[in-house]
Amino acid sequence: MTEHAPLLIDVAGTQLSATDRRRLAHPLVGGIILFARNWDNRAQLLDLTAAIKDVRGDLLICVDHEGGRVQRFRSDGFTQLPPMRALGTLWMQDGKTGPGSGAMRAQDAATAAGYVLASELRACGVDFSFTPVLDLDWQQDGGGSRSGVIGNRAFHPDARVVATLARALMLGLLQAGMGNCGKHFPGHGFVTADSHTDLPVDRRSLGAILQDDAAPYGWLSSVLSAVMPAHVVYSRVDARPACFSQRWITDILRTRLGFEGAVISDDLSMEGARRLDGQVVSHAEAAHAALQAGCDLVLLCNQSEGQGEPVDALLDGLMQLQQQRAWQCNPASEARRLALLPQTPPVAWDELMFEARYQRALELLP
Repeated sequence: MTEHAPLLIDVAGTQLSATDRRRLAHPLVGGIILFARNWDNRAQLLDLTAAIKDVRGDLLICVDHEGGRVQRFRSDGFTQLPPMRALGTLWMQDGKTGPGSGAMRAQDAATAAGYVLASELRACGVDFSFTPVLDLDWQQDGGGSRSGVIGNRAFHPDARVVATLARALMLGLLQAGMGNCGKHFPGHGFVTADSHTDLPVDRRSLGAILQDDAAPYGWLSSVLSAVMPAHVVYSRVDARPACFSQRWITDILRTRLGFEGAVISDDLSMEGARRLDGQVVSHAEAAHAALQAGCDLVLLCNQSEGQGEPVDALLDGLMQLQQQRAWQCNPASEARRLALLPQTPPVAWDELMFEARYQRALELLP
């Protein structure tokens, strides 16, 4: 067993190839992220996740499955979950439609959404979803979200409402035996550029960011399982994006805000991860920079199709850096990775469909 398996990679199709198995067996690979291309139906997904666990039982099987437009599995019985803004909208109905409405109903609905999300995924062998989004829904003059990539993925413009609804959703995840991942620290909602295709720059002061966008991370630090930093430069704090910034990850998130869980990089193939200190870097160099800054796990998405050369280059490059002692395994990071694995058995799909808690949760969804 390796002392630290920090890499989360992907696979190309709905079944594992021999190449996929070889990569997943690599000692630096700690898990896999699934996409819609890995989905055909529930039976196929269950076979795929079982095959992944056959390679190594402690591989963490992840997915971006938030609800709304970011939901990878949408058919064959999977509930189409609402975007998180729907929960914030429900919160704003407080006092408008009689007693028991609004804020309290929104929290109940958020817990229901978390339970449905996690229980359906776990019934198909998926361990972990990168949710909830803790970004604020900053508004432009004249209305509309400043950030198109965040938009209705955010609960609300008010950090207090975001933290409250996120806590409620995280309770639902926990009830189904799944951890959580707050993203994108310290906040992606204020910038208009999309870090998938650009390198956004937020020029606000540290005080302003901590007061608004980063506030939920402090309030939720004791219940967050994981945090994903943003590929955004906060230029008055650090010249590097938060995902590669020791200032943000070690000094602020861990020391100032008291977070002790896993820190997981956002996708290293995004444009916001490809340029550091004015230079274009390889995936291995980006992974190394993220790990050195304090990330426990690093994520590389959508690079396995075709021959998947970028995945092999990452594996070889990080292994070479380790052999050169430029980077060393971190047992504490490995412990944080293992802590993200579910500790209880899932409820099988056919049993879940008749479970009273699940049926009640479906009724509570907005």
